Amino acid sequence: MADAFSSSSETVIQRVVDVNLKENTPAEKLFELYQIRKTCAFINEHNFGKVALQFPDELLVDSAAVAEEIERNNQAKTFILGDTSYGSCCIDEVAAEHVGADCIVHYGSACLSPSKRLPVMYVFEKRPLDVEMCTASFRELYPDPQTNILLLYDVNYDHAIGNLLTHLLPEYPNLVATELVVEGEQCYSHGRLNRDNNIISPPGDDNSQTICQFGRQFSLKSGSSLTDYRMFYVGQEGATLRNFMMTWNRCSFCSFDPVSMKGRIESVNVNRALMKRYYAIERAKDANVVGILVGTLGVADYLAILQQLKETLHRAGKKSYTFAMGKLNVPKLANFLEIDIFVLIACPENSLLDSSEFFKPVVTPFEMEVACNRKREWSEEYVTDFRHLLPGGRSHVPMADQQKDDDEIDVSLITGALRSQNLLNSEPVESSFGSSVVLRNQTLTVANTNSAASFLAGRSWQGLEQKLGETPVVKAVEGRRGIAIAYEEEGTS
Repeated sequence: MADAFSSSSETVIQRVVDVNLKENTPAEKLFELYQIRKTCAFINEHNFGKVALQFPDELLVDSAAVAEEIERNNQAKTFILGDTSYGSCCIDEVAAEHVGADCIVHYGSACLSPSKRLPVMYVFEKRPLDVEMCTASFRELYPDPQTNILLLYDVNYDHAIGNLLTHLLPEYPNLVATELVVEGEQCYSHGRLNRDNNIISPPGDDNSQTICQFGRQFSLKSGSSLTDYRMFYVGQEGATLRNFMMTWNRCSFCSFDPVSMKGRIESVNVNRALMKRYYAIERAKDANVVGILVGTLGVADYLAILQQLKETLHRAGKKSYTFAMGKLNVPKLANFLEIDIFVLIACPENSLLDSSEFFKPVVTPFEMEVACNRKREWSEEYVTDFRHLLPGGRSHVPMADQQKDDDEIDVSLITGALRSQNLLNSEPVESSFGSSVVLRNQTLTVANTNSAASFLAGRSWQGLEQKLGETPVVKAVEGRRGIAIAYEEEGTS
């Protein structure tokens, strides 16, 4: 580390950084791994002329070879989509429409969020799974064969789940396996399911129920609920498992990591994680200016939740600004000091953003609704899929009537100050100094109506200004050389 700060500019520029890259897949395995024959059949069946191939960063090394093989086996023109603006697990419909694509073939990990604009085919990675080791870990974690267990897994292990069930089902009669089902009429790879059919009764059993959530469909036995089951997850620790654990936080989880080939009881304290999210909700209640971050342009109904958030914030007396900035990082959000808190619209797996490094908290649409809608209470339910918050969704709660309900005063758990949840119920009060009006709420305190524009006017630095005709013309001179931490003419101390 010391060498990095004492190096000259030439050394820094010429330094080589080692990056672990995935090796090219051998040609003989390319067809099987990327399901090229199935992909070509999909393209030919629907006569697609332009096909967008969406690869995550780790699979881009094979993208050119895959595109070449697809074009060799049909007349379609392929376009490679890399470095997506948002999460690579979501369908990048915007980039595909830029090239006029007729369909998208999505490779690698996927959140299975529904999309509406273009037909989609999913091709998952076939990551290796040691079925014998996984079976042994399952038996060790669940010694009682009569236990109600729900089997969940990462999409990249879908190819091996059938073999795993062959080993487990004869011994565990109450084991329920999930099936990958993508919602929407535009998906051609894992069946179709209407969005409104959240709970469907399978034929032959009117009492049982089939639940579809997060691209997984499973049937529970008659008279049971999801809280009666224990969860077993096949896959590595990450956003998918975290999403399951936060949503089904009343269920116990165990997992098997196919890479380390070890099973474990998930010891993450979900209640502690929920309390962290509740702290963010308290910050949202205190916020006056909210930034709405558009973290997806492909998930269905993202415009509907954007409009609903704007209306909710407006009725709660908060000002909102919308930002579309692609992948989030600390420097991007640090540019907007006037924003008190951000709310992120993204797929379920990307919405649970750890904002500990950010200068301002980042919450989910559900958490913002808890902060703004007094009819929605903080309970055991936690919603990561924003589509469930929309009218007709399973978790939709109408906004409280701000005109009929009395203004409610509560105490901030963070600052200890009184706050009002209903600024819209305020009435203008005429000032004794003239015809200007001052907005006051029922607590007789002046309401905070400062916008981002007034905040900007009060900053000492407001960005680059042209100042045409005000800057004197001077001769160009040679500037400093080197890097900022050690310019060459400064010498070393």
